[in-house]
Amino acid sequence: MAALIPQLYFKKRLFFLPKPPFNNVLPNWRIPFCTISTVTPNQTLSYRRKTFSHIFQECSRQIALHPGRQAHALMVVSGFTPTVFVTNCLIQMYIKCSNLENANKVFDQMPQRDIVSWNAMVFGYTSCGNMMVAQSMFDLMPERDVISWNSLISGYLQNGYYRKSVDVFLDMGRVGVVLDRTTFAVILKACSSLEDYELGIQIHGLVVRMGVDYDVVTGSAIVDMYGKCKKFDELLRFFNDMPEKNWVSWSAVIAGCIQNAEFVGGLEMFKEMQREGVGVSQSTYASVFRSCASLSELRFGSQLHAHALKADFGSDSIVGTATLDMYAKCGHLSDARKVFDLLPNHTRQSYNALIIGYARGDQGFAALQLFRLLLRSGLGFDEISLSGGLNACAVIKGHVEGMQVYGLATKSCFWSNVCVANAILDMYGKCRALAEAHRIFDEMEIRDAVSWNAIIAAYEQNENDEQTLSLFVWMLRARKEPDEFTYGSVLKACAGQQALNCGMEIHQRIIKSGMGLDAFVGSALVDMYCKCAKVEEAEKIHDRMEEQTLVSWNAIISGFSLNEQSENSQKFFSRMLEMGVMPDNFTYATVLDTCANLASVGLGKQIHAQVMKQELQSDAFISSTLVDMYSKCGIMLDSRLTFEKAPKRDFVTWNAMICGYAQHGLGEEALEIFEDMQLKGVKPNHATFVAVLRACAHIGLVQKGLHYFDSMLSEYELPPQLEHYSCMIDILGRSGRISDALKLIQNMPFEADDVIWRNLLSTCKIHGNVEVAEQAASSLLQLDPQDSSAYVLLSNIYADAGMWGEVSKMRKVMRYSGLKKEPGCSWIEVKSEVHMFLVGDKAHPRCREIYENLYLLMDEMKWAGYVPDIDFVLHDEEAEDEPQELLSRMHNL
Repeated sequence: MAALIPQLYFKKRLFFLPKPPFNNVLPNWRIPFCTISTVTPNQTLSYRRKTFSHIFQECSRQIALHPGRQAHALMVVSGFTPTVFVTNCLIQMYIKCSNLENANKVFDQMPQRDIVSWNAMVFGYTSCGNMMVAQSMFDLMPERDVISWNSLISGYLQNGYYRKSVDVFLDMGRVGVVLDRTTFAVILKACSSLEDYELGIQIHGLVVRMGVDYDVVTGSAIVDMYGKCKKFDELLRFFNDMPEKNWVSWSAVIAGCIQNAEFVGGLEMFKEMQREGVGVSQSTYASVFRSCASLSELRFGSQLHAHALKADFGSDSIVGTATLDMYAKCGHLSDARKVFDLLPNHTRQSYNALIIGYARGDQGFAALQLFRLLLRSGLGFDEISLSGGLNACAVIKGHVEGMQVYGLATKSCFWSNVCVANAILDMYGKCRALAEAHRIFDEMEIRDAVSWNAIIAAYEQNENDEQTLSLFVWMLRARKEPDEFTYGSVLKACAGQQALNCGMEIHQRIIKSGMGLDAFVGSALVDMYCKCAKVEEAEKIHDRMEEQTLVSWNAIISGFSLNEQSENSQKFFSRMLEMGVMPDNFTYATVLDTCANLASVGLGKQIHAQVMKQELQSDAFISSTLVDMYSKCGIMLDSRLTFEKAPKRDFVTWNAMICGYAQHGLGEEALEIFEDMQLKGVKPNHATFVAVLRACAHIGLVQKGLHYFDSMLSEYELPPQLEHYSCMIDILGRSGRISDALKLIQNMPFEADDVIWRNLLSTCKIHGNVEVAEQAASSLLQLDPQDSSAYVLLSNIYADAGMWGEVSKMRKVMRYSGLKKEPGCSWIEVKSEVHMFLVGDKAHPRCREIYENLYLLMDEMKWAGYVPDIDFVLHDEEAEDEPQELLSRMHNL
């Protein structure tokens, strides 16, 4: 106070100047907080009252508390007695400067108060959120005008008490207060916040009856109300009929388009607004950027960014945040980061937008780094920040980091927020911590549809299909309506379990809910039916879908491939291209897999060219499929070349190359690739060792095969599976160690399947081991009594051993059981057409020409000195079913 006295004395001297030596006018005097008007010698005390009021009003406009308090002190020290008007200006100054304590003191000391004084205090308490005191002030008012009622209604609205603001509005109508345009603007905003269309349309009727519908402020509020109530047609109709439109009206209609998912309409409205020459506000930019983000319309968004920069909105934090959000959602995170870095003032909202952008773009580490910067910035965090940080932890599957963010959430007031709890659920689910996820779910006080979706998806993603379906039942019992994401998860669980009946029941529920034609749900249904081997039903659903998206096309194409219908898969791929749908890396990988199955190298090369044109060759999944396709088509040179040029090689790429060499009997090359794989530090998996063991079997490396088999568990902690035991049976059997192979089967930690027994039976044929062969055939027939291959192999083994009586028995058993050997099948592709051949087939259009060439080949074999294995031909059951012409040729040989 002592320091303030000299300043007050100086200011007092400014106000109480001595008479000037001239009688006309003094020059203008200026003080830090206000400009004082010209003073003349004839002015009296009334001038000083006017001067104080001007000072307080100027401080209110500039929210300058310190100069305002100095002026107040000067007024007190000078002994000046203010009028009600000057005191009201002082109260309003304190309220505008958020100093309600001093405003209240001034109000309490007023000898006389008018309605403006009371209105100012009501407004002050509503502004600071103290609605209880504001209501008390309102109730104590000796008289009230429309401003008093508007202040209270607006206060309840701004503090989130939307229904209470409506109640006050109704009370206002009952006491007969005349409503003005501010009243309508406020109450319509309450209807918007409540999304109460019925009340909103009644207010609109009242506006029309009172003749205020021509007012641009009220009209803009009506537009906003219809937009928030999702009545887009009424919104457009009213907006088009408005006699006067300003930038607020245009902003409201553009925001209404975005709120009703009419994103293209929002862009068209913005263009029309520009043609009308209406200025653009920050809220308009924010809405249009949001529309661009939803449409992934990068080109228009970039143009809009340039437009905002020219309009001098480059440093505006709201526009800047909307801009970086648009770039992030369009997949241009580097541009989003540039916009963020160029913002002069970073807000919490700008941090949140970029954190979420990084998390959605699978850049979890960058998102977490930015989240840490936000915590250090002093801006604080909110539920959106926490959700973004938790999503980032889910992306990187960072369980430890997720627990740290979870700890931060528990210490904040956002712990009970349902959005944060849902993000925690999702994080634990993606980190495979199902126990923690379920505990969080059980502790949640409020569970919305997203909560149920998160816990259901957590179990589905961790392949716990039974619990996924159980949770779905609990969700229905809790009377929560499933949405498309719920159905997507439970249909995946049905597909994983191949639970067709359960999937069909869910399908019926989907149809009843009206989501049967939804693209997302339809794609999940197609996938479920394909994995349950009901491809025809999947095809019907795909054809009935309203919008056939890339996901639905991928589902049906991969479904055909999964069910070994590669030709249909390729046909649907052609239909997809005809529909103008652009394939992605998954599509190309699936179709390349069908090319490998059909040995369609022509189509495979065309797809390879498309992959290179679209610069997708860096995708490890596609590189692996290309390596596999070329190797299965027998072009190992191109397979190796693709492998060498692959920019990213994961274990799948290495496995494809090793498998390719192993399948072609190039065991040494396969083992060489495996050694390189180990040198590069790529950890092998179960599939790798299957290929390696097959390679060892092809080149007869028994000891090396045993070494690799033992190293699976000792070095790589990979317990051998049935496939690996099958390979070892093949290795031991080929080397003549039939007894060791049988012992290995007997000592396996699980029951041998038909493949293992058939492998052993085949090796017994090579080495003529009848005793073990009978044991293997008996075990094989116990698993599948209708397996014709067991009878044929055992019959041939008996024939090799000269046991003709046993051969006859085998043939009789097969004949009485109606068993026949499955005919061999092969195919080739000529000029983009696949030709299939079966044993004894006469259905091919060029059948006669094919057999003529076959006879020529057989004659050449005879001239070359080839001697056929007569015993095999005579005692193969299916030899009797061959064409007579071929049999005669074989016998002539």
